[in-house]
Amino acid sequence: MSVFSSAFLSRRTRDLRAGLRHAFAVRPAQQHFTVDDHALLERVADAIVARGMAAPATLFLESMGPMNFLGSQALHFLAPIVECVLSQTELAQIARLLEQRDSLHRLAALIEAKAATVQGAPGR
Repeated sequence: MSVFSSAFLSRRTRDLRAGLRHAFAVRPAQQHFTVDDHALLERVADAIVARGMAAPATLFLESMGPMNFLGSQALHFLAPIVECVLSQTELAQIARLLEQRDSLHRLAALIEAKAATVQGAPGR
């Protein structure tokens, strides 16, 4: 093997490693949630806790976490039907939130925190 081909293979291997370094990354460096996103998550968590559905909702969110992107795509597909219940801007916001991996974990944490404060309140 010549020096030229050895250098070429070394450089090619280095380029391949650099290209594959982040090929299987599943989480971007930073996920940005806007104030409106936080407000929407708070409203959903309040509604779930007010109905006494904190435990089933948390279980559902934790079990469906890996499929949140598929849920966002299904929401886009079902948009004509869902727009009877939600406005177009809310629908787009929910779909955008579902595309972010951390959104379901944040919602589950909000539900757990709100349920803990409700259970700890006097009169319950």
